[in-house]
Amino acid sequence: MKMTQKTIPHIANKIAIELNKSGIVSMTKGLEPIVAEAEKVLLESVKQEMALEEKVNEICDANEDEIEFMLADERQLFFMIKKKLAPEFGVILDYEERFSDLSHKILDELYEEDLIHFDVTENRVKNVIYNAMTAFMADSSEIEDAVMNKIRSYKRKFIPGTDEFDILHEKLYREELMKRGME
Repeated sequence: MKMTQKTIPHIANKIAIELNKSGIVSMTKGLEPIVAEAEKVLLESVKQEMALEEKVNEICDANEDEIEFMLADERQLFFMIKKKLAPEFGVILDYEERFSDLSHKILDELYEEDLIHFDVTENRVKNVIYNAMTAFMADSSEIEDAVMNKIRSYKRKFIPGTDEFDILHEKLYREELMKRGME
C-alpha cells in the first residue's frame, strides 16, 4: 500500500509509540516532537513522489495521441516512465528500500534535534522505526476494510468524497487505530 498524506500522521504516531515501547531509547521531550519530526520526513517523501507522478502525468498527457495510436497499456507505461524518472526526483520505488531509507532519515532527524538518546546501535533503533512503518502499512488495509464495513452498516448512506463521509471516515479510522493500540 502506498503512503499518503492522510496516513502520515498515523504512521508518525505509530513510530513514536513503538520507540517509546521499545525501551531502547529515552525521549528527551516526549512523544509530540518525535511525531512532528517523523511527519516532516515522511511528508517530504510523499511530496517528492507526488511531484514525480505529476511529471509522469504531464508526459503521458503530452503523448496521449501516440499512446492511443499504439494501443499501449497506460498503467504499465505510467509505471515505466515513473521508474525511469524516479532517481531524478529522489524517489525510491521499492517499498522495502524506501522504508529503510526513511527510517534512517527519521533517526538522523531525531538524533540531530536531540529528541532521543540511546545506548544501542543505530541499526537497532532504525529497525524499530522501520518495523513501525511496515506494520502500519500492513495493518492499514485491514483497518480501511473495518472502517468501510462500519460505514456501510449505518442505516443512513454516506457518499464517498462528501464532507460528512470524510469526517465520519476519519473518526472511525482513529477509533480503529486506538482499538488496535496504534494511536
